Amino acid sequence: MNGFPWDRFAQGLGLSAAAALAVMLVTFAVALRLGVHRIVDVAWGAGFAAVAVTSCAASAGEGDGTRRLLVTALTCAWGLRLAVHIGRRGRGHGEDPRYERMLSRAPGSRALYALRMVYLLQGALVWLVSLPVQAAQYVPDPAGPLVWAGCAVWTVGFLFEAVGDHQLARFKADPANKGRIMDRGLWAWTRHPNYFGDFLVWWGLFLFVCDEPAVAAVCAVSPVVMSFLLTRGSGQRLLEQHMADRPGFAEYAARTSGFFPRPPRPPGARGSASGG
Repeated sequence: MNGFPWDRFAQGLGLSAAAALAVMLVTFAVALRLGVHRIVDVAWGAGFAAVAVTSCAASAGEGDGTRRLLVTALTCAWGLRLAVHIGRRGRGHGEDPRYERMLSRAPGSRALYALRMVYLLQGALVWLVSLPVQAAQYVPDPAGPLVWAGCAVWTVGFLFEAVGDHQLARFKADPANKGRIMDRGLWAWTRHPNYFGDFLVWWGLFLFVCDEPAVAAVCAVSPVVMSFLLTRGSGQRLLEQHMADRPGFAEYAARTSGFFPRPPRPPGARGSASGG
C-alpha cells in the first residue's frame, strides 16, 4: 500500500484555496450589486461544496475511490442544503444586523472593509475547516470502520440540523407564534440543534482521515475551529446575546441545554442556565 501523497495534497490545497476565493469574490460582486452583504452566508455552504468538488477533481488517480466519493457527496449535501436554506430564509429581507453593525464601524470604504473582514475571512475559514475533506481524497487505505463511523456521525448531525431548521421555519411561519420563543421538538432538548448538528457533521468528516495518524494530526485543527465558531465565535454566543432581552428567553435558557442535547429541566429545577 502506498503512503499518503503529501506532495499531491499540498498542490491540491492551493487549488482548493482558489475555489474558496472564487466563490467569495463572486458573492462579493453580487452583494455590491444587490446592496446587501447577508448573501455571504449562502456562500458559506456553497464554498464548502466547491472545495469538495475541486479537491476531488484534483486528486484524480489518488486515494481510495469509496472514501473520495463519500466525503465529496456528504460535504456537498451538507453545504448545498445549508446554502438553499439560508437563501430561502433571507429572501425579501434587508441587511443582516450583524453585518450592519460591523460595517458601521468601517474605517474608510465599507466595501473594502467588507471584502477583508467578511468575504476573505470566511473564504479562509472555509479552506481551513475543510482540511479533512481535502485530505480524505488522498488517503489510500480502503474505507474501513472509521469511515463508516464518520458517515454515522455525519448522518446524525445532518438530520439534527435539517430537522431543527425545518421545525423553526414552521414555527416562525405561524402568525400565532410571533414574538414567542421556539421551545418545541429538538429545540426543547438544545437551544441550538442546528449548531449541534454542524458540530457532529464536521467531527464525522474528520473521522475520514483518522486512518492516517499524521494526517489526522494536521487536520484536527479543522473540527476544533468549527466547534469554537459554533459555541464561542459567531454562532451560539452572538445569537444568545441578540436574544437575551426577548420575553421568555431567560426561562427557556434555564430549562434547556445550551448545546449538547438533554431532556428539558422541569420548571423550578436547579442547574446552570448555560447548559450543554
